[in-house]
Amino acid sequence: MQQVPAETDFIVVGAGVAGLRAAVALAEAGRVLVLAKQELTESATLFAVGGVAVALSDEDEIGLHLQDTIDAGDGIVNPDAARVLVEEGPERIHELLEWGTQFDRTGSKLTFTREGAHSRSRILHAHGDSTGREMGRALAAKAMTLPNISFCEFEFTADLILKDGSVAGVELIAEGGKRHNVQASSILLATGGAGQVFRDTTNPSVATADGVAMAYRAGAVVSDMEFVQFHPTALYVPGAPRFLLSEALRGEGAYLLNPDLQRFMPAIHPMAELAPRDVVARAIASEISRSTATDPVVYLDMRHLESTHIGKRFPRIYSTCLQYKIDITKDLVPIRPAAHYLMGGVKTDLYGHTNVRGLYAAGETACTGVHGANRLASNSLLEGVVYGARAGECMREELQSLTRNTVERDVESNAKDDPEKAEQAIRVIQNVMWRYAGVVRDGAGLQEAIVMISALRDRLPAPVSRRSCEARNIQQAASLIVRSAMARKESRGAHFRTDFPVHDDANFRKHSVMQTEKVSFE
Repeated sequence: MQQVPAETDFIVVGAGVAGLRAAVALAEAGRVLVLAKQELTESATLFAVGGVAVALSDEDEIGLHLQDTIDAGDGIVNPDAARVLVEEGPERIHELLEWGTQFDRTGSKLTFTREGAHSRSRILHAHGDSTGREMGRALAAKAMTLPNISFCEFEFTADLILKDGSVAGVELIAEGGKRHNVQASSILLATGGAGQVFRDTTNPSVATADGVAMAYRAGAVVSDMEFVQFHPTALYVPGAPRFLLSEALRGEGAYLLNPDLQRFMPAIHPMAELAPRDVVARAIASEISRSTATDPVVYLDMRHLESTHIGKRFPRIYSTCLQYKIDITKDLVPIRPAAHYLMGGVKTDLYGHTNVRGLYAAGETACTGVHGANRLASNSLLEGVVYGARAGECMREELQSLTRNTVERDVESNAKDDPEKAEQAIRVIQNVMWRYAGVVRDGAGLQEAIVMISALRDRLPAPVSRRSCEARNIQQAASLIVRSAMARKESRGAHFRTDFPVHDDANFRKHSVMQTEKVSFE
C-alpha cells in the first residue's frame, strides 16, 4: 500500500468489483487512487457467496435474462439500464476469465446453476460459494499490475469537497485519526450499500451508506431509497453474525420449514422456494409472526439432499455453520430475513454521471433503475463490473473537460470525539429501522420512524472520527429510506405496506427521487 498523495487525477472510493473495474479502465488515462476504509478485501464483494448471473450457457439467451430482470423488478425496471446489463455482461465476464478468474467448471465447461426468479440456469459460481471473493481477487490482481493505480487501506472518506459547484476532492480520516484532503478532477463513489442501517444484515461492517450520504450532502439526487431487499435466509443463531445462506441452497433443492416444521412456500407461489426474494422474505416473516414460540425461527432443510454434494458445493457455508455446531447436511438450519441489498442509491445515468459535476457512482451505491423494485438474484456482481467499467471509461474520456481545483491538504478539527454517543445513536437507528421499516411496513410505523430519526440528527456527535461519521451517514440514509417509504403509498417489490397492500400503477409506477427533504416521483 502507498502513502496518500496530495492530489491525483481520479479517486475511486471503494474497492469492491465496481470500484476495481472502474480503476482498471481509468488507469489508461491518468493516476488513480483507490481508497478503502478497511482492508481491500473488506467489501460487500467478499460476502457475495451466491454467484454472478450472465447469459452464456447454450440454453440461455440475452433476451431471457433481460425479461427475468424486468419481471423481478415489479414494473419499474429501467429497460435501457437492464439491456446494458445483460448485453455487456458476457463481455465483462470473458474479461474476468482472461484475467484469471476461476469460475467453477464441469470438465472444461463453465458450470451454470439456477436461483430464484431465473428462467434458465445462468449463475456462475467460484469455489462453490466464494464467487465475490474470487472476482474481487482477480480484479485486484489485475489492478495491481497497472502502475497508474495506487491503493490506500484504512483511509475513511469522511466527505466530498466542493468548489464552484464541482467536486474538488475528498476529506479523509486516517487510521490514527488524522484528517487530510486529496484533490482530484473526478471522483467515483463505489462504497457499497446500507445494510448497517438495520439491526440484522448480511452486509459487512463497512456497509454504512457512506457514498449515498456523502453524495446527498453534496447536492446529488438519490432515487428509489425505499427499496431495500431483505434476503430471506440469514443464519439466525444467538451471538452469531447474520451470515448469508445463499439462495443457491434453495436452487439445489433446499426446503423452507415454518416453526411447526411444515413446508409452506408451495402454497404461496408457483415457484415455491425459488419465488422472488421479496415474496419469500415476506412469507417467512408471516410464518414467524404467526408462531406462539418465544423466539420463533424458520428452518432451511437440506437433509433430503445428497450430503457429499452439498458439502462440496457450499464449502464456505458448510464450514461457517459448523462453527456454530450446525451441520447443514444433517441439521435444520435456523434462519430469518436480514437486510441485504439497496436497490436505490445515488441517481445516475447509464455512464455513472450524477447531477454534481465531476461526481460519479457505480455498483450498489448508484441507482440506474436496473433493479427496479426488487433485484434479480445474482445481478449485483454483474452490475458492479458492467457499470464500473462504463463509469471508468466515461470518467477517462471526460478528464480534459474537468477543472482541477486546489484544496487544503491538512485539516484541523477542535471538535471532540464521543465514540459512546456514536455507538448509542447507531443502535437506536438500527432498532428503529428494523421495527418500522423492515420487511413489512405501515404508515403509522414509518411516521414514528421519521420522527425518531429526525430527532437524532441534532444529537449526533461531531463527525470527527470514522465512527462518528458513520453514525451521521447511517442517520442520513435511514431518513432517506423512511421518507421515501412513507411517500410510496402502495406495495411494490421489496417495499410492502400493510395499509397499501397492492400496486397503484396510476400514481406510483415511477421512481422516487429526493434532492431535498421532499420526495417526488418521475
